[in-house]
Amino acid sequence: MKLATWNVNGLRAAIKKGFWEVVRRLDADVLGLQEVRTEAPPELPEGFEGYRWYWNAGERKGYAGVGVLARAEPLAVRRGIGHDEFDEEGRVITLEYERYYVVNAYFPNAGRGLPRLGYKLAFDQAIETYLEGLRARKGVVLMGDLNVAHREIDIARPKQNVKNAGFTPEERAWIDAFLKKGWIDTFRYLHPDETGAYTWWSYRFNARAKNIGWRIDYIIISEDLLPHLKEAYIYYDAYASDHVPVVAVLDV
Repeated sequence: MKLATWNVNGLRAAIKKGFWEVVRRLDADVLGLQEVRTEAPPELPEGFEGYRWYWNAGERKGYAGVGVLARAEPLAVRRGIGHDEFDEEGRVITLEYERYYVVNAYFPNAGRGLPRLGYKLAFDQAIETYLEGLRARKGVVLMGDLNVAHREIDIARPKQNVKNAGFTPEERAWIDAFLKKGWIDTFRYLHPDETGAYTWWSYRFNARAKNIGWRIDYIIISEDLLPHLKEAYIYYDAYASDHVPVVAVLDV
């Protein structure tokens, strides 16, 4: 099973900038998208007949939203995590497969000046509880934009960003504790010392060309799935968004 995740920063805009060609090249069985910002999925173009959309747009038009494009048909689909304050923003969709769940999530951004840090940390705890409930039944794959860079190796300028959204001590403490409970960051597990490996760059200051980026997009698996992990990598040849896709391959 080839899994991929990609924050498209507005699906309509991404389609105008080569989205479908990237999807074709990724050739993923399950592709999770975040920040789709549209109420309904677009029509599939020629060549994608084996795929189906699964969607959670949320209540606010043009904001957040997640979708999954999958040719592996799920046993069941669930939208949200059972908390209205988060579910109304369309941040999570879960596809159940025989051996594991795939949870596609768009974590909140704490915001410039951190006005939503409390909301972000509350979401972190709520989705962790949700994931642990799923893990009690079978394996879990969490994919998405977690809006946090875990360690200094995951951000180009760590010292300048300690008090900024996505690299605050509070956000980093949560993901650090979460991973220590038996969750595997697939990319960092297979590439423990790789530097300059980022998934998001600001559109300002020519950041991508200078590789002044952040690794905030992840595919994380429950540790019972670790024996099945074969590949994990960042797919850099994508320019339809300010993020690039992350890929993991499991032999289940």
